[in-house]
Amino acid sequence: MATQMSKQWTLETQNAFDGLQFKEVPIPTSVGEHEVLVEIRAASLNYRDIVLAKGSLGLEITPGIVPGSDGAGIVKLIGSSISKFQVGDKVCTHMVPSIPDNDLPTYQHITNGMGEHVDGTIREFGVFHESCLMHMPNNLSFEQASTLTCSALTAWNGLFGLKGREVKKGDWVLTQGTGGVSIAALQFAVALGATVVATTSSDEKAAPLKALGASHVINYRTHPKWGESAKQLTPNAVGFDHVVDVGGHTTLAQSLKAVRIDGVITAAGLVGGMESEETPLLLDVLWNICTVRGVLLGTRKMFRDMNMFIDKYKVEPAVDDEIFRLEDATGAYKKLEAQKHFAKVIIKMI
Repeated sequence: MATQMSKQWTLETQNAFDGLQFKEVPIPTSVGEHEVLVEIRAASLNYRDIVLAKGSLGLEITPGIVPGSDGAGIVKLIGSSISKFQVGDKVCTHMVPSIPDNDLPTYQHITNGMGEHVDGTIREFGVFHESCLMHMPNNLSFEQASTLTCSALTAWNGLFGLKGREVKKGDWVLTQGTGGVSIAALQFAVALGATVVATTSSDEKAAPLKALGASHVINYRTHPKWGESAKQLTPNAVGFDHVVDVGGHTTLAQSLKAVRIDGVITAAGLVGGMESEETPLLLDVLWNICTVRGVLLGTRKMFRDMNMFIDKYKVEPAVDDEIFRLEDATGAYKKLEAQKHFAKVIIKMI
């Protein structure tokens, strides 16, 4: 019998997208005791994938690694000790292997995770440790489920991970931009009955943000003091219960202007870069009397809770209108780098 082959990308060097190589490899015919063979149907990209391809922020890969951490597909083969998955199950990936269900991943867990030192998802077939897989929500397509691993889980942790301070119906939530974390946070908050104000750099993106449930949209280019402008929209201008900050140095100062007294700011990214004229000091939290909480992904239990929420409220994660084929994965990288996308950039395998 002829060996069956599958297609995949590897990251050979961190020389931007020139380091990505497309190749064919045999489809595995066996797996280890705690491993699962998945036929991957879709993957999605994160800002982290751009950073790893370029070798930015001092991050180093295992040369020849399969990139990507986010994906969804169908179980094709299971190891002898696996009971929670069956052949035919629809699954999505969890970035970090072998971490207890209630433990929050650390930066070290992530740097040792999928797409960096563990083979990832930008391929047709992949063998994963069972701890790197979760059952998909029943109402999602593979493309939608491929968005859950990082962006959605980070947004979920930001909104619901701080016990006693979870977003609830009637709260006011501020999101930033149209990237994966921000759009997921918008959709979760709206599903629960919160009022969401979203920022964007483009008036053209206001309509799709409102279509997803944003009550107000502010263009932060035409309103550089957008934090103060957004605060004026809240009842009696008291400010936001929750602010999901993905820009980091470039946005935290305005997030502090927007949050209410005793409100919560989730610091969930650095997509704005490392340079800013308004980078706040730690003591600015004292002057604003609020909680600023950094999050990196979330626990496996949070992942299960999120998937149950998605099922219950029939949340359908937004994806970019342009879906890339596996052979054109570099095109997906370039669109994400140019920030011309809306929500998540998807690579479809078949």
